Amino acid sequence: MRRREFITLLGASTLAWPLEARAQQPERVRRIGVLMSFDDPTTQSYVTAFQGALTKLGWTEGRNLRTEVRWGAGDADKIRSLAKEIVDLRPDAIVGQSTPVVVALIRETQTIPIVFVNVADPIGSGFVVSLARPGGNLTGFMTDNSAFGGKWVELLKEIAPRTVRAALMFNPTTVVPLKFYMPSLQAAGSTLGIEVNATPVHAKDEIEGVIAAQARDQGSSLIVMPDPFNAVNREHITLLAARYRVPAMYYRREFAEVGGLIAYGNDFAEQFPQAATYVDRILKGAKPEDLPVQAPTRFDLIINLKTAKSLGLDVPFGMQQRADALIE
Repeated sequence: MRRREFITLLGASTLAWPLEARAQQPERVRRIGVLMSFDDPTTQSYVTAFQGALTKLGWTEGRNLRTEVRWGAGDADKIRSLAKEIVDLRPDAIVGQSTPVVVALIRETQTIPIVFVNVADPIGSGFVVSLARPGGNLTGFMTDNSAFGGKWVELLKEIAPRTVRAALMFNPTTVVPLKFYMPSLQAAGSTLGIEVNATPVHAKDEIEGVIAAQARDQGSSLIVMPDPFNAVNREHITLLAARYRVPAMYYRREFAEVGGLIAYGNDFAEQFPQAATYVDRILKGAKPEDLPVQAPTRFDLIINLKTAKSLGLDVPFGMQQRADALIE
C-alpha cells in the first residue's frame, strides 16, 4: 500500500471511531415515581396500563426508563412516609393517585413535576390555581364534579325509595373534603326528603358499628364516599351492608362488582394511560403549568341485581335501561 493511501485510510478510520462510540452509548435513563393510595388487583392494573402506555410512547423499562412504584395501603401515615421516600429519589416526574397522596407529595416538593390522577377537587384542595392554567409543579386528571353528591342521593332514592336518612361514611384522614360534595348532597336531600348526615370512621373495626346503626333505624341507607380507606375496605363494607340489609350507594364500580348494591362514578382506569401522555410531554420538556387539568368524560352506572333482590328491592325498569352494567 502506498504511504499516501495508508494515511488517508487511517484518517478515515480515526474519524469513524468517535461516531461509532457515540452510537453505542446507552440512552439516558429517566426515573418516574408512582405513588398509589392502596394496593390491590384493580390498582395494580392501573399501573400496568400506565406503564403500557409509556411503552407505546417510546419509554421502555430498563432501557430509557425506571419506574419506582409505592403503595400506600389507604393509610395516611404510610402515604406520608412513602411520599418522602419517592421525593428523596429525585425522579424526573411523579404520578400521584388520589387527594391524600397528592397532599403528601406537595409537602415534600414544590419543584418536581407531579401528574395527579383520581383527584376530585384540585382547585379546592389547593393543588392548582385553575384548570386551564394550573400554575406551579402540578397538573393532571380530576375524577368527580361537585354535582356527584346530588346524583348519589337521587339514585339511592330511586333504587331504595323508603330512604329518609343517608349516612355519609368516610375516614377524615383520607377522604376528599366533604365541602366539595355537601352543597349538592344537601340540595338533593332537601328536594327528596332525605336527611344527610356525615358519619366518620377512623378504623376498619368501626365500620360495622356504623352500618349496624343504619339497620336499626328504619328508612336509613348508606352513601360510601370517595376515600382510599373505603376502597381498601370495599369487600368488608359490602359484606356488612348485605348482612345488615342496608341499601348502600357507592362511587366506584368495583364496589358493585364485589356485591355492592349500586355504584355511580367515572372510569378511574382511563386516567392512567392519559397520565402517561402528560409524563411523556414533561420528560420531553413541557412544564406542568402549561398542561391543563382534564375532567372525566365517561361515567358509569352499575347495578347489582342480585344484591337488590336479596334486599327486597325492585329496581325500576327505566333505571335498568340507563345502567351501563347489570350484575346478575
